[in-house]
Amino acid sequence: MDALIKKAANKHGLDPNLVKAVVATESDFNPACVSSAGAQGLMQLMPETAKDLGVENPFDPAQNIEGGARYLSWMLKRFDGNLNKALSAYNWGPSNVEAGGKLPLETKNYLKKVNGMQRLYAMGFSAKA
Repeated sequence: MDALIKKAANKHGLDPNLVKAVVATESDFNPACVSSAGAQGLMQLMPETAKDLGVENPFDPAQNIEGGARYLSWMLKRFDGNLNKALSAYNWGPSNVEAGGKLPLETKNYLKKVNGMQRLYAMGFSAKA
């Protein structure tokens, strides 16, 4: 899985440790993961978002990671490179972030976990991937 993450991250100008941290946080590296909201696969893509990203099978690790990395890259561009806003948009939705207001606790915890995992991976911490 590390090779898939690295390939997609490099293609979309992302730090592979960031993409790996999102995968760890979103699905704990479970390609069959489905959330109560209906998000699917390793990077927990919503069906409509997956379709917009050209992901035909969200449970296919290569397609899901490619789509998730593309979406994360779009969020970074949309929020002028602000990683926390991009991650908040990935988790809570870009329109919610643009509207402003207080981040929900779930999104605050998401930011802490992704940022923490990214730092651990950058220091050489190994994961299930």
